Amino acid sequence: MSMNSTPKGERLHIALFGRRNAGKSSLINAITGQDLAIVSEVPGTTTDPVYKAMEILPLGPVMFVDTPGLDDEGTLGAERVRKAKSVLNKTDIALIVADGAEAIRDFSFEKTILDLTREKGIPSLIILNKQDNWHEKEQSIAIKGDICVSARSGYHIEELKEMISTKIPASDPGTRLVGDLLSSGDLVVLVIPIDSSAPKGRLILPQQQVIRDILESGAIAVACRDTELSDTLARLGQAPRLVITDSQAFARVAKDTPASIPLTSFSILFSRYKGDLKTQIQGVTAIESLEDGDTILMAEGCTHHRQCEDIGTVKLPRWIREYTGKELNFETSSGGGFPEDLTPYKMVVHCGGCTLNPKEMAYRIAQARDQKTPIVNYGTLIAHLKGVLKRSISSLPGYENIL
Repeated sequence: MSMNSTPKGERLHIALFGRRNAGKSSLINAITGQDLAIVSEVPGTTTDPVYKAMEILPLGPVMFVDTPGLDDEGTLGAERVRKAKSVLNKTDIALIVADGAEAIRDFSFEKTILDLTREKGIPSLIILNKQDNWHEKEQSIAIKGDICVSARSGYHIEELKEMISTKIPASDPGTRLVGDLLSSGDLVVLVIPIDSSAPKGRLILPQQQVIRDILESGAIAVACRDTELSDTLARLGQAPRLVITDSQAFARVAKDTPASIPLTSFSILFSRYKGDLKTQIQGVTAIESLEDGDTILMAEGCTHHRQCEDIGTVKLPRWIREYTGKELNFETSSGGGFPEDLTPYKMVVHCGGCTLNPKEMAYRIAQARDQKTPIVNYGTLIAHLKGVLKRSISSLPGYENIL
């Protein structure tokens, strides 16, 4: 994705579901006006969920997800159906696509998909496709569809886009990464270590997004390495409103930042922004009851090349072992590979989720809560391990008295 494009986790996820050969891929091409998805008359052409970021009016930045047919068969087909259904966990708007002529004769299959979306509270539209193939008699029969379209001829495609825009979930105007903590003209110091695990030549996504939110608030962002923090604070001439650090540097940054200056981390801010920070703060206590042989899941929302001092697979496991003094097992998951069954794990340690949309992050946290598996965010756990958790959340409204 381009450095100038809207991050995946900030895009509205619009997923298409239906039977094989209902025209889902053709419909994506028609909506976007581009040949993004492979189209074929052969049922089952789409074998895995396909993601495509787009900017289209009147919807703005969106992520379209083309899924395999939910009527696929056989052992391989069942796996494709499982993957398609898993997309529901990150879907903001579901488009249930049917061949209109088939739906007129039997709508029961589409009804089961509609029921699934309602169970998960996902706004949905029933789209009757291939209108250009219908017979006159079929077009005169009233059926349970929200709109009739033809991906081939373009019939009602513009109307469909307008209809989708009415399903966009209302956003909370108070939901900000950090902007709600700031006033115009405030100084914010960002502590960004540059070590062997830092990507070469760029800032990571959480840092980029926090800087953008600071600027949108009319505040001033000052960035430095952890090794230059003391000198930076001394040269500012005034105390910053907030210091935000990479969680890996919590111990040193807490030592070098006067107690009168509020301190938190990028990871904690992301947990507050698109997760459930309260649940993850409460999950920290699970580390105190770990026993030899327990297994911890280290979960990340993205996939990346792991460095020799990778935070999720090297540093955090080492710090957890040192803190607990226990012989523990660690397993990892990344990208969309979050396990459905979390009961084998004594706790889940999850990244900030900057690449996940709020829907999927909320699903993962709810899944852990429902299975009674404590889940904690990288930043909250590191702050606890370094003895600064209370301080790192004390400046966040609503979290001052959780601990």
